[in-house]
Amino acid sequence: MLAPSRLMATARIVPLPIAARVANLLLQQVLANHPKLFDRLGEYGNARFAFVPTDFAFSFSIRPLDRSVRIVRQGRILRADATITGPLVLMLALAEGRVDGDALFFARKLLVSGDMEAVLALRNALDDNEIDLVRSLGKLAGPMSRSATRILNAIRREALEAQGVQWN
Repeated sequence: MLAPSRLMATARIVPLPIAARVANLLLQQVLANHPKLFDRLGEYGNARFAFVPTDFAFSFSIRPLDRSVRIVRQGRILRADATITGPLVLMLALAEGRVDGDALFFARKLLVSGDMEAVLALRNALDDNEIDLVRSLGKLAGPMSRSATRILNAIRREALEAQGVQWN
């Protein structure tokens, strides 16, 4: 099995345009499955949200109004109205609504800066959906979808266990 830490290290050699394409395809897949995902954001639909993983080669920003993702190499600054920083697997689990965001925040496993109201609006929008990023990413594997999803589920489970986090 490809350990989460090995997967994170492998991402360092992925060219930025390929990583950007995969990130955009994943966002479009999620939006296809959850077309009203950003509807609850109200005035914050125009905000830019940055996600800065502490253990991954790339950082991301999303502006819901544009329905697009911007990706940069780790260490580059992303302009954003609100920024969430922490381990990638925790941010992904939070996006899926599978972990207690308050507990992660108060345990300082995730750091939030910028417009807190925008972050709360985003969290509420995410909580209203049953997003499964592993399933969405697996669908991008075409005929290998079932195998890819099974492998990604195992990686996700192992990565969360390494963080000492349980699914809700």
